[in-house]
Amino acid sequence: MFESFFPKPKLFFMSLFGWVALLIIFWYTSGEYVGSALGFNLEDTAPVIGLGHFITPQFLWFDTYFLIGLLAFYGFWRYHSPHEWQDWAILGSALLIFLSYASVQVSVVINAWYGPFYDDIQKALGGGGEVTAGQLYGHLAVFCTIAFPYIAFIIGNRFFTAHFIFRWRTAMNDFYTARWKQVRHIEGASQRIQEDTMRFAAIMEGLGVAFVDSIMTLIAFLPVLAALSIHVETLPIIGAIPYPLVTLSIVWSIFGTVLLLVAGIKLPGLEFKNQRVEAAFRKELVLGEENEDSAQPVTLKELFSNVRRNYFRIYLHYTYFNLFRYLYLQADNVIVYIFLIPTIVSGRITLGIMNQILRAFGQVASSFQFLVSSWTTIIELISIYKRLQAFEASIRDQPLPQIDQEFIESGLKET
Repeated sequence: MFESFFPKPKLFFMSLFGWVALLIIFWYTSGEYVGSALGFNLEDTAPVIGLGHFITPQFLWFDTYFLIGLLAFYGFWRYHSPHEWQDWAILGSALLIFLSYASVQVSVVINAWYGPFYDDIQKALGGGGEVTAGQLYGHLAVFCTIAFPYIAFIIGNRFFTAHFIFRWRTAMNDFYTARWKQVRHIEGASQRIQEDTMRFAAIMEGLGVAFVDSIMTLIAFLPVLAALSIHVETLPIIGAIPYPLVTLSIVWSIFGTVLLLVAGIKLPGLEFKNQRVEAAFRKELVLGEENEDSAQPVTLKELFSNVRRNYFRIYLHYTYFNLFRYLYLQADNVIVYIFLIPTIVSGRITLGIMNQILRAFGQVASSFQFLVSSWTTIIELISIYKRLQAFEASIRDQPLPQIDQEFIESGLKET
């Protein structure tokens, strides 16, 4: 799976994580000093609301630093272990990461825009004439300069992402079809090459980008939420604690993650079995197209009964999984209001600050809730990964995974 697209996957990812950790440490310990030495004026930290945020010295220095780190890593792997797909694997992945970073920065700018806009709305609603219509229209004009160019950015991002996914699928397709004789005996081999490779590449890319986006969001919004925490002196029941909004977002997200992990623990195996019984039923139908002795009613009825039994199991387990999932998600909509009510009624925050808190809390909490929001997709990915593991085992002349051995021993019937 990874070997087809990335050079020496285990070593590659170990070196990648090490290199990223090194870059982060250097950035937070010496990055500002080096940037200033290179001529970037990093002393002015006043927030810029609008597209000017993307040409500030801080933003440009980060772009430069990111590019230097990328080229160093790419140059090492191009020299150390040349690979057919390394341009897409390394440079393409890096571009996806940078696009996620830029997208998060747009959210940061919009969050900063909410403060003065809603403060002026609050003043205008007071009827004192302190705010003119022109000022409010000006706020909206600034928002448009941010939002409408972002549309073109999103479209370009989706276009590149689609090509990236197909390149990864192509790499896996070429890798497996070149070894067809070794894997053709595996149940559903044709489906695993034709469909599973496509789904694996798409899901891995989607989850990977979502994970990186969550990390970038945390890096960008945790300082914002920490700064906004000064407006919240105490929380109901809990009382006064350091950085209350940050603490609340972390505890609430961990609770949701653990809740859904426990509720959905059986789903990956059921999804894997479901793909297998569907493949067995489809294979018999395909054989019946070529041979009238195949796809007999008795055989088809038995195969479809396996399909029905497995689906009914999935329906049952998804019922209680969805119960806990939707209870948590509905509670997630109001949890921050519950803890903000004492601060709101005390009059210590304005409408603009409240909206900034709500948006920043939502961004941080959703980032910590990566597993909550992605669990059903992760379930599907695990089931696909289990199927492709059989290919990897056959190619390397290794025993089949336990779940496949049990299926063969049972006479190709799910238990």
